[in-house]
Amino acid sequence: MTTVEIIFLAVYFSLLSVLGVYGSHRYRMAFLYYRHKFKLPTPNGTLSALPRVTIQLPIFNEMYVVERLVESVCRIDYPRELLEIQVLDDSTDETCGIARACVERHRQKGHDIVYIHRVNRQGYKAGALENGLKLATGEYVAVFDADFVPSPDFLMRTVPFFADAKVGMVQVRWGHLNREFSILTQAQSIFLDGHFIIEHTARNRAGCFFNFNGTAGIWRRSTISDAGGWQHDTLTEDLDLSYRAQLKGWQFVFLPEVISPAEVPVDMNAFKSQQHRWAKGSIQTAKKLLPTILKSDLPLLVKREAFFHLTNNMAYLLMVLLSVLMPISMVVRFQHGLYGTLFLDLPFFITATASVCVFYVAAQRERGATGWERFKYLPFLMSLGIGLAINNAKAVGEALLNQQSGFARTPKTGAEGKSVKAPVKKSYRGSKTLMPVVELLFAAYFTGALWFAIDSRIYTSVPFIVLFQAGFLYVGVSSLLQGFVGRVKVTESAPAVSSSEEQPRQAA
Repeated sequence: MTTVEIIFLAVYFSLLSVLGVYGSHRYRMAFLYYRHKFKLPTPNGTLSALPRVTIQLPIFNEMYVVERLVESVCRIDYPRELLEIQVLDDSTDETCGIARACVERHRQKGHDIVYIHRVNRQGYKAGALENGLKLATGEYVAVFDADFVPSPDFLMRTVPFFADAKVGMVQVRWGHLNREFSILTQAQSIFLDGHFIIEHTARNRAGCFFNFNGTAGIWRRSTISDAGGWQHDTLTEDLDLSYRAQLKGWQFVFLPEVISPAEVPVDMNAFKSQQHRWAKGSIQTAKKLLPTILKSDLPLLVKREAFFHLTNNMAYLLMVLLSVLMPISMVVRFQHGLYGTLFLDLPFFITATASVCVFYVAAQRERGATGWERFKYLPFLMSLGIGLAINNAKAVGEALLNQQSGFARTPKTGAEGKSVKAPVKKSYRGSKTLMPVVELLFAAYFTGALWFAIDSRIYTSVPFIVLFQAGFLYVGVSSLLQGFVGRVKVTESAPAVSSSEEQPRQAA
């Protein structure tokens, strides 16, 4: 073998090793979960009286879901004289009139609810929340995004934990209103189940840092101020504030048994946009806070988990590099008769891929899924994760290179179950980009590798090549077609606003 080929294979196996480490971290998460599974959180003491709470509802162009959101929040079981609701609307479309009229209807019913409209989107969601805090009267602040439908008992099950003066935030688990809509929404729901059921529970109960997820949580207002307030120098203002607050010594509580249902994106491009924002924001937060965390006197367990948590999306960048090198590595070793070395890939792939299976099967088992239901989506789940690699690697690269971008809203359609209630405007679909072309080029690249592997009888490589090929092909084609994976009607314009719903105007 030439020096170049030796260096090439060294780089290839180095990538496999690092990805194997990140993959093995999922085993650790599952281990910590089962180790601390029965360490149930309970309020430390009792509140002398129920406190005043402000619920903030940040929205931007959410005409299909804003009424559902406001109505569900107004059904929350809490004394009306102690509950304030803020609709923080940065919208530029018909949402303004719909939201204003909805707020007025509920105000006439006796709810303390206000509509706050900003002329500009400075700071995006973080800016809206910070602006709302200036007018808020609550000692505690809960946040719900537009796609959520909180349960009536949300406050009565979360507020008691603030009897402990050290508790700064309580997060509940996300549910999924439209899990059954399509195979894409099924996969997203499983991804989120893994994050909430396994990761959040494991981190919180093991004494590690975990994060507020931007919604379906409630903060002690003084915690936000003490941590430096909402900041918008990252795309994940929730993750950023969470780590700053915990660095200040505040404790967080996660309640997996309290579920707040939400809508997951039904459109591939909307899903990719959401993933891009989360991946980029996590790396931005890592650059911002990880040096402080590593230099602190926090326990090694906390530092190690913070490192993996904040840098986990780096694996996507490594996966793209691996995708380029894998077929070439196969050809190089085949040409030199190194058939046996192909088996060296197996331990690394098993570490990286089998860990995904164990992790998500555990999450589905804990969710209550039984039998075949725990396993049937795993091949698609793994392919989808690989197919997202290029999209998320781009996000990681932008963060590393300090390329700034705006906060891209994840379009919501009002989907519940297997359908949506009304035709959807084209502007409420995910934006098209050139990324699908790159993904399809990768799919073609792996198609050539598959042909070579079968022709050369290198059957040990075939399963992994098919996994990568299927992932890039599905994500690329779905993005190009720009179709909703399910039954969604699309319109050129929005449904007309009824006469009782005022048209947009600047509000107080």
